[in-house]
Amino acid sequence: MGLFKKNGDNKEELTLREYEEAFDLYYTSIRNFLYFKTSQAEFSEDIAQDAFVKLWETRRKIDKTSIKAYLYTIANNLAINQLKRNQLKYKFLNLQTERRDDMSPEYLLEMQEFDEKLQNTLAKIPDGAREVFLMNRIEGLKYHEIADRLGLSMKAVEKRMSRALAIIREEIKYKV
Repeated sequence: MGLFKKNGDNKEELTLREYEEAFDLYYTSIRNFLYFKTSQAEFSEDIAQDAFVKLWETRRKIDKTSIKAYLYTIANNLAINQLKRNQLKYKFLNLQTERRDDMSPEYLLEMQEFDEKLQNTLAKIPDGAREVFLMNRIEGLKYHEIADRLGLSMKAVEKRMSRALAIIREEIKYKV
């Protein structure tokens, strides 16, 4: 097993073979861990797969001797973030459903138009800036958390956020 071989520097890039070994060794246990936490089979499959995608994306920066712990941490964080997003969506939909009973058709049409404009505006924001904006405003992450997750400096996160906010202000004419 090349995965746990100690050869001095453990921060060298994870090879495809080592990645496949990690997948074979840990996928089922990661999926089961998520299932035990959430009782949602499909959700657990998705998050487990996302954890391995994240492992591959960060293969140049990881310590090979701690892959198992790293995978569990990634999976747990991804699950928590997704559950928070789902909870936020649920609260928003519930609130919208409650309000719809009291809303006029004109107001509902305005809300729909605003939502379309917002979605179009978000699509105009460059990928990096959009990612930072959504992580901050939707997931509620602080700049330093975003910087850690994306492997960026705080200055880069601030610059991307500034760019996103400038585009939103310009397009929507609304202070965010």
